[in-house]
Amino acid sequence: MANQAFSELVHIPDGPAIIEGMLEVPENAQGIVLFAHGSGSSRLSPRNNYVAKVLRQAGIGTLLMDLLTAEEDKTYAMRFDIALLTRRLTVATAWLQQDLRVKGLPIGYFGASTGAAAALQAAAKIGAAISAVVSRGGRPDMAGAVALREVGAPTLLLVGGEDDVVIGLNQSAYDVINCQKELSIIPGATHLFEEPGTLEEVARQATAWFDRHFKAQG
Repeated sequence: MANQAFSELVHIPDGPAIIEGMLEVPENAQGIVLFAHGSGSSRLSPRNNYVAKVLRQAGIGTLLMDLLTAEEDKTYAMRFDIALLTRRLTVATAWLQQDLRVKGLPIGYFGASTGAAAALQAAAKIGAAISAVVSRGGRPDMAGAVALREVGAPTLLLVGGEDDVVIGLNQSAYDVINCQKELSIIPGATHLFEEPGTLEEVARQATAWFDRHFKAQG
């Protein structure tokens, strides 16, 4: 358990590339969640930052990071390179596991849009070291059936009730996932959860999911 609260800008190397992120850990944190953003978004995403703030208020640390460098993000196709996004997430996870301030804390993933596919692929690769996964308006289908079947971390898929196409894609992925899982439809929400109260509901359900499964690791 990380006893001291801290917040710092971090730089995580992956070969010649440097991943930049903001690591914020509250006092006596019970776990830490890495955020994988969707295509065209960044660690400055107001929606993910809102969810991260709610998590920290509940005693959960957060690492919001850009899985692509600014140069890489200029190439549209790279935003959909799930293999690259997955590698960056696994590299960040390994880096975090070596930080003595948070070493040993349960780790979770929060993925949005294409970031959800990377989160699930990374969870499948890393295995038992990942305690929980949450997807917000995600594309878990892009993780592929092989990875989805190999995910062992309890997985919560959150989808807007008005996000028709993505509901179907999440249902298909949900049917393939073998571990503890839940598909939650947020009534009245579109893809970006911009409607009043919908993002708050995402944050509430995500916090409850991480809290439950982090405590199960204790």
